[in-house]
Amino acid sequence: MDMIKETKIPDTGWTQHYDVVKELGDCHASVGNFREAQRCYEKATSLAPDEAGPYIGIGVIALQEGKTADAEVAFKVAKRLDPQSSKAYCGLAMIRQNKGQWSESFELYLKCLELDSDNLTALLGLFQMSCQMGSFSKVIHYLEVYLDMHPGDASVMFCLATLHFKDGRVHEAREILQSILAQDASNTDVADLLEEVEHTLAQTVV
Repeated sequence: MDMIKETKIPDTGWTQHYDVVKELGDCHASVGNFREAQRCYEKATSLAPDEAGPYIGIGVIALQEGKTADAEVAFKVAKRLDPQSSKAYCGLAMIRQNKGQWSESFELYLKCLELDSDNLTALLGLFQMSCQMGSFSKVIHYLEVYLDMHPGDASVMFCLATLHFKDGRVHEAREILQSILAQDASNTDVADLLEEVEHTLAQTVV
């Protein structure tokens, strides 16, 4: 990782290759070296002006630094260059979420997941928006699709159980929670929710 932080863009040679510069930008961003990452992404945009990838990177850095307006511009450019960019929609959804614009954020997260049902950031963002708005069915669908591809993901299973419980599907919630606890009996969040679920079921029996 230290080698990545110290890697600068040389002035000649392989810097003419877009893929290499873009990948180096991603490496710098992954270790929090945002200034060098920004420099790589800007170089990549000059090498391949029609590629959306560097603008996604610039947008992510801007979000990390709290520069929401800059992030929004970058994600919008990425979406214009690639209307099928799930990451661009996800970035714009995160901005709307930060602004408290739940409905717009919800729709953008949905669009992201239509393009890439494997996007965990969008899934968790959509879960948060559904809890804010009380709209569960679409989110439950995408969580179930994700779990079909990644069975046993406890964090997503917990989100799904929570939504089932909020949506009145108490038996489904209990089944999922019990499944999580079978793998990790020390998970207190799951145990607490299961206790609440069991209490609800007991009341319905009475």
